Amino acid sequence: MERMAAICRRGLPLLARSSPLYGSPLRGSHSGALQPAVAIAESWNIPLVSSDMVQKPAAERGMQWIFMGCPGVGKGTYASRLAKLLGIPHISVGDLVRKELSQATPSGQKLVSLANEGKLLPDDVILDLLSKRLEKGVQLGESGFILDGFPRTQSQAGILEQVAEIDLVLNLRLPENILIMKCLGRRICSGCGNNYNLANIDVEATDGRPGIFMPPLLPPPACASKLTVRPDDTEEVVRARLRIYADESKPVEEYYRRQGKLLDFDVAGGIPETWPQLLAALKLDHTDKTKMAA
Repeated sequence: MERMAAICRRGLPLLARSSPLYGSPLRGSHSGALQPAVAIAESWNIPLVSSDMVQKPAAERGMQWIFMGCPGVGKGTYASRLAKLLGIPHISVGDLVRKELSQATPSGQKLVSLANEGKLLPDDVILDLLSKRLEKGVQLGESGFILDGFPRTQSQAGILEQVAEIDLVLNLRLPENILIMKCLGRRICSGCGNNYNLANIDVEATDGRPGIFMPPLLPPPACASKLTVRPDDTEEVVRARLRIYADESKPVEEYYRRQGKLLDFDVAGGIPETWPQLLAALKLDHTDKTKMAA
């Protein structure tokens, strides 16, 4: 209880001030552990709800979506594409964390050791980074978001519910053996920062499961000699991250499934195969055609 209250002291009041952007007043939480956060914020005389902080239809405030999925499933790839298509910001918590890990500070170095072991970072760290990003979005006048990599736990989902009305939670899925191959094939260009993947995945259909073909995403010649590997992309760490994610994500999936907001989506292969199916599942294929014709 004390730890959760501390998390809320750091994260919730700042997020609450952002609620005009995200279109939702504070509501009662499903978790009793979150209730102290409201009392704490009120004791600071922070206006959690005002007359203009009313819940608005998604069409008026911008879509507010979450992308879930195991490490390596492609959350960032498809979230960024959809965000561009819909004209809303893509907020990648993984990118926020990696930027923090690159800072040469004692706290940054401590977080590096946790990440390299495949462990989840503390809630207060994640909430602090996300709060700063949302506050920046308010200043920029952003509307809506696709949130990628958060929430990872049910407690985080409860905190998010206090300040945002989530419209949809997309749960991307891939078999574990393919996830491992994808993670081990990831490369980053140290020059331009672009992501590539050297894995050539061609898995035949077995036991009723469809085959999956994912050709490598190779770098251009200018980047070929500058490829680096993320420190946490070793088989041991990837397997540990998948185990942790499976344990933590099931309650989150059920949390949103009970609300009727969860959409399971099986990745069909590479981007050419998966993208049209994803748009169809989201009923956005017409939007994509319109954008392409414009």
